[in-house]
Amino acid sequence: MTIQENLRKLRQEIPDSVKLVAVSKTKPTNEIMDAYQAGQSVFGENKVQELVTKQIILPKDIEWHFIGHLQTNKVRQIASFIDYIESIDSLKLLIEVNEEAQKNNRMINCLLQFHIASEETKFGLDKESARCLLDSKEFSEMRNIRIAGVMGMATFCTDPEVVRTEFRMLRQYFTLLKQEYFINSPEFRELSMGMSGDYRIAIEEGSTMVRIGTAVFSDRMYN
Repeated sequence: MTIQENLRKLRQEIPDSVKLVAVSKTKPTNEIMDAYQAGQSVFGENKVQELVTKQIILPKDIEWHFIGHLQTNKVRQIASFIDYIESIDSLKLLIEVNEEAQKNNRMINCLLQFHIASEETKFGLDKESARCLLDSKEFSEMRNIRIAGVMGMATFCTDPEVVRTEFRMLRQYFTLLKQEYFINSPEFRELSMGMSGDYRIAIEEGSTMVRIGTAVFSDRMYN
């Protein structure tokens, strides 16, 4: 199937209330343009240099999401254009994002990434570290970031009930933070969970944002 056909199929399955982030990492710009011309305007990347290179070439109305582990010393390279950083996993990183957003006179949407999977290799906060971040003096003084919700990645496995349980855990974290910190903040609304192999379960469990690569672009290209 073509990229256009893949997107058409996905749009038939994904509710209008759920944002589709097309994960374009490792994909050449001509394939991203194929998706863009088919009406897809939101893309996700996980490598700073690759994202910067693509952003320069591609249309400027694309909404870019950074979805990978972000090093603090790389934030300045994307701060002038990034729309969402979905992978905030420390106060140190959030401080850097706020500082670079301020230098660029911008507001950057951020999602707090939670570790919900069984794999130790995945990054993310737990409940207590998220509370420490949100209770900190540094966070209270930030003016150039907007906490828009939470993100998490489920365990890579074939058991749908394991995945479902982890998505429910992330939904619980979202609800907890909404009640404790963001009850009067309508911008705190995003629950980013679900990828090509598990987005249907994620949507059933309340996802508002799915990050889909393979089901849009087919198998990835690796150098």
